[in-house]
Amino acid sequence: ITSLSPSSWSDYILKYLLVTSNLLFTVLGLVTLVVGLWGLINKESFAQEKINGIGTDPMLLFTFLGFILALLSLMGCVGALRENMCLLRTFSAIVLVLVVAQVLAVVVLYSLQRQIEDYLRSGMLAAMVRYQDDLDLRFITNEIQTGLQCCGADTYRDWGINVYFNCSAPGVQACGVPPSCCIDPLENGTVWNSQCGVGAQKLDEFSAQSVIFLGGCMGSISRWIEQHSGVIITVVIILLGVQILTLFITARLCLFWRQTV
Repeated sequence: ITSLSPSSWSDYILKYLLVTSNLLFTVLGLVTLVVGLWGLINKESFAQEKINGIGTDPMLLFTFLGFILALLSLMGCVGALRENMCLLRTFSAIVLVLVVAQVLAVVVLYSLQRQIEDYLRSGMLAAMVRYQDDLDLRFITNEIQTGLQCCGADTYRDWGINVYFNCSAPGVQACGVPPSCCIDPLENGTVWNSQCGVGAQKLDEFSAQSVIFLGGCMGSISRWIEQHSGVIITVVIILLGVQILTLFITARLCLFWRQTV
């Protein structure tokens, strides 16, 4: 029986480490893809009357990212399993492009903080305008306001931008805010009180502070990022590190298999 050299053993381990990791990411990509497609189908986003707005649907991003992640990971998995250097070289080239793109994105995000803040503000105001019409945007807005204990982009009166919450609106929601702005949206601790924010825009800040969150979400987001900057940087470094390590493993395996041919 021919014994494997230490170098061969290490390359054997690296091969199946690459296969296993890419298999896990393939499954993750497929799950993300299915969630995105389920969201699009469930909301009937492909219907003729809704197809024009599909480009701004958050579920489309899930679908796209899931497809790319699954395809790329499957390429790396099959390439390593079949020892196909053509697939692995293509896989490495795409991962390298993604690493460079992510590094550039970090640099751009850091250097254009003011412009990005303005973009996020515009995005949140747009979500507030479509609050009743888009279930995804409503869910995201509610999660942000509840999680960060904020209301509106800069102030709770920003909700006047919504046609239903505008003070000139005819309905019961006029001059109000969503229940996710309320300090205590649960009635008796169990039932969601959808009327807790009614008339909140009419109140001055002193009166409103006992009912709703006064601070805007843009300030809360900035504070959250500052408080968790260490964790964010660590996660970014780990993600980049995993991709760079993948590149080194792939290069090592390609070199080993070329020498054994």
